[in-house]
Amino acid sequence: MSSSDEEPGSFASPPCFMHEIDPAYSGLAAETDPVQAEDVKRWRKAERDRLIAARMEVAPSSRQAYDARIIEELERLIGSVRGKTVGVYSPFRGEPNLHPLLKKITTDGGQCALPVVIARGKPLIYRAWSPGDPTVRGVWNIPVPEETAAQVQPDIVIAPVVGYDPSGYRLGYGGGFYDRTLAGMATRPRVFGVGYTLAALPTIFPQWHDIPMDLVVTENGPAV
Repeated sequence: MSSSDEEPGSFASPPCFMHEIDPAYSGLAAETDPVQAEDVKRWRKAERDRLIAARMEVAPSSRQAYDARIIEELERLIGSVRGKTVGVYSPFRGEPNLHPLLKKITTDGGQCALPVVIARGKPLIYRAWSPGDPTVRGVWNIPVPEETAAQVQPDIVIAPVVGYDPSGYRLGYGGGFYDRTLAGMATRPRVFGVGYTLAALPTIFPQWHDIPMDLVVTENGPAV
């Protein structure tokens, strides 16, 4: 389940990052030149298509090895999950499959949660979920917890990336869901992006509404 950030829309409040209060704080102007913004949008779409195609071409044997290394690194970086809620995701279009990590989180006393798209232009919500719990088909036919599952706020968010840059900015699918969600959380979670090294970009040309991740984890370890 993913997003990107060409679609500023309206963020939920209260903001949890200073640059959501004052865009100038991060050096990213809120009043983007419309021609430049359209150029960035076209560039992001082209890069998104290219990176997804490259990700889908990764051989199954390589993918399995990459995912195992990403899981190992996430376990090391996150540490103890006892009593914590970890926002994870259902893999889509060649994203790293972290299912073994989800099982370990629940075994070690943590709570997993999956994101759910409520509506276009709105933040995601997270519903509690454990491996083996029933799911229903959500947007893009991605499995999500049933409506009866408890809504929770993660202490840790693991977000898949289509692309990422050295500053930790994330390129996703273009809906802006993750940024709206993070901007609306009263307490900032730790945010880990996950992807393969092939997703590395010199920059995603971040806009004022883009929120950087704390770390990006690849098959080669932390990338930023």
